[in-house]
Amino acid sequence: MSERTAPTAPLRARAEIDLAALRANVRALRAHAPGAAVMAVVKSEAYGHGAVPCARAAVAAGATWLGTATPEEALALRAAGLPGRIMCWLWTPGGPWREAIEADLDVSVSGMWALAEVVGAARGAERPARVQLKADTGLGRGGCQPGEDWAELVREALRAEAEGLLRVTGLWSHFACADEPGHPSIADQLGVFREMVAYAEGQGVRPEVRHIANSPATLTLPESHFDLVRTGIATYGISPSPELGTPADFGLRPVMTLSASLALVKHVPGGHGVSYGHRYVTPGATTLGLVPLGYADGIPRHASSAGPVLVEGKWRTIAGRVAMDQFVVDLGGDEPAAGAEALLFGPGDRGEPTAEDWAQAAGTIAYEIVTRIGTRVPRVYVNEERDG
Repeated sequence: MSERTAPTAPLRARAEIDLAALRANVRALRAHAPGAAVMAVVKSEAYGHGAVPCARAAVAAGATWLGTATPEEALALRAAGLPGRIMCWLWTPGGPWREAIEADLDVSVSGMWALAEVVGAARGAERPARVQLKADTGLGRGGCQPGEDWAELVREALRAEAEGLLRVTGLWSHFACADEPGHPSIADQLGVFREMVAYAEGQGVRPEVRHIANSPATLTLPESHFDLVRTGIATYGISPSPELGTPADFGLRPVMTLSASLALVKHVPGGHGVSYGHRYVTPGATTLGLVPLGYADGIPRHASSAGPVLVEGKWRTIAGRVAMDQFVVDLGGDEPAAGAEALLFGPGDRGEPTAEDWAQAAGTIAYEIVTRIGTRVPRVYVNEERDG
């Protein structure tokens, strides 16, 4: 991912990443779960914000764990010098188990194939693996099913632990509907998780951490906090669900501001088609502004004719289709200069749209809006120095 620590020249586009906001968000999340440790989830380049700078900022603000999906993401954090506890959970057969063990990562195991591979890698590395057993409490994705499957996994993990091949450091699961207040699956999953943890502990597992809470559960379900909460999207100042509240409702601030420089401003007559397919035709004589961002940069094509952009203090709407590298806004006769700022989304302080506004325009969630911003857009890091 292209990174800059400060702007050195005008940029076609930039995603400004406010690390002071990220640090403040981590502190706010710690306050929401005062009895638990915080894992800052920095998978997928920290939801598009840049994994290494964001991980460093999160640790500086008191996150004692970092979380990634893939082992490669976790190994990259270690290679960059990130200390402390790092967990990764999305494994496939033949994954880099030995490298993870040697890097002192916590690895997730959901079934017997994974347990067998991590045990084999531990033998080769001649050091124990740090293993967290994942329970499927109702999400239906990764994780071990309750009942006989869980009993077998626990039994064999304890056998390997007795041989000095691994240490069961955690028991964990993931919610399906924590972002839907009052959904009956929330209580059901909590109940199943407690039962599966109790079974494992009854058999002799002594986990360092038990965890199930994601961002929405961290913010709204204190009974789910256990020993550790995993904060993903909330770390970056985005509400996990509009139904739960705005970022400000939870003391959070969006971290990413996406902007571009207008590449062209021109006069066109009424009845002029705009962009592919002429899905937009000017209703009268007007000015058009060319924004040099497109779906190759992560601007959703589904936001065609809908995505909001702030130019010279006014909200504009994408005129017609989003193309690979650019889209057009109807400026309604206004005449900003080429190079003027087109502000796609940010915290909203200047009246600009937010990532949630873009999610609504594209029929998706704000997670996707920030995560999909591509590598052609430089990340410009501001407020890197740790505040008090």
